[in-house]
Amino acid sequence: MTFRYLWGLLYQPALTWAMIRDTPCSMGACYARHVLILPLIPAISAYFGMTQIGWKMGFIQNSVFLTPESALPMAVLSWLAMVAGVFFMAYMLRWMSSTYAANPNFTQCILLALYIVSPLMLSGFMFIYPMLWINLLLALPALTYTIYLLYLGLPIVMQIPEERGFLFSSAILMVGLIVLVAMLAMTALLWGYGLAPNFTS
Repeated sequence: MTFRYLWGLLYQPALTWAMIRDTPCSMGACYARHVLILPLIPAISAYFGMTQIGWKMGFIQNSVFLTPESALPMAVLSWLAMVAGVFFMAYMLRWMSSTYAANPNFTQCILLALYIVSPLMLSGFMFIYPMLWINLLLALPALTYTIYLLYLGLPIVMQIPEERGFLFSSAILMVGLIVLVAMLAMTALLWGYGLAPNFTS
């Protein structure tokens, strides 16, 4: 079901959002079938890329590697952060919905939050080859399509007019940016408390 929706969001996004809205599943089932799977893509890709391929910065020829012992907790924590981020964004969608005269259930909010960011999670495959300029080049279209899915999908899932959906989407976009900054700050704090990466040649 997860990958069917991903395919549909690329080719028939409006129809697929309606299907996602009408998907019957409990919160536990939504997490097991959808939320726990997609964040594995960037986490596993980054682990493999940093330990096997090596990080390349600009025109520096030598690759920088992380030790497997250092990369594994970072991959697990990044996966947990993405799973928690989906839950938090779903909570914010549910909490803010009454302001915009919407009444979704929480599982609809979970699926909406997850599939909005699905282009970014799918672009996580690029971390198999962690080279800065390539990663930035691939991340920009994914970010653009993520924003498009937000503005298209939120009114459909919430079943509200497009004008109200535009305001709601803009508010959620701001929340998402705040969450991103908070996650970056948390990463810096964790590095300062002993979870900094260990490099090898």
